[in-house]
Amino acid sequence: MSAGYPKGRRRRAEIVEAASAKFASVGYRNASMVQIAADCGVSRMGLAHHFPTKEALLAAVLEERDRVNGELFFTGFDATADGLDYFSRLARLVEHNATVPELVSLYAVLSVEAADPAHPAHTYFVDRYTHIRRDIRDALEELHARGLVRPGTSIAGAESDLIALIDGLQVQWLLDPTSVDMGARFRQRLSEMLLVEVP
Repeated sequence: MSAGYPKGRRRRAEIVEAASAKFASVGYRNASMVQIAADCGVSRMGLAHHFPTKEALLAAVLEERDRVNGELFFTGFDATADGLDYFSRLARLVEHNATVPELVSLYAVLSVEAADPAHPAHTYFVDRYTHIRRDIRDALEELHARGLVRPGTSIAGAESDLIALIDGLQVQWLLDPTSVDMGARFRQRLSEMLLVEVP
């Protein structure tokens, strides 16, 4: 391994962090590579050495967020095997998001921009929501099979409702953090659906 390799990895991480902050504050379309390069103290050419296009940089930002969340909350989970464990992990992620406003803002901004099929993150967000809906549906079906869903609670389509709750709470929290407790509201909704407390 060359001496410059760790330095290159650090520089790449700094660029991804600066891009994440810029995308969160002004949106992907309004952020320029020149601005991002300036924010992390590299030349435009230096930035291009690591990320030749803005699309490649956006992909790296999204991949890094997924990597961190995966390591923190979802390593080894199986929603089909233990729905309660899955919801415990998801609730802890919602609570954790209250400590990373820049990332919450990033996703709020990008998810709206990505509604445009021409946006480079469009496929990413379509796939992301598809996977989250599947995991929530699997978890609810596993809990229903164990008799842990409250009688009278319909789980058909509930995966979309829960995602809408999380996303809506995040927007309200970004606007007024002191008035919205995302984790508490999400856990309260789960308690209305389940006969067992989510740890």
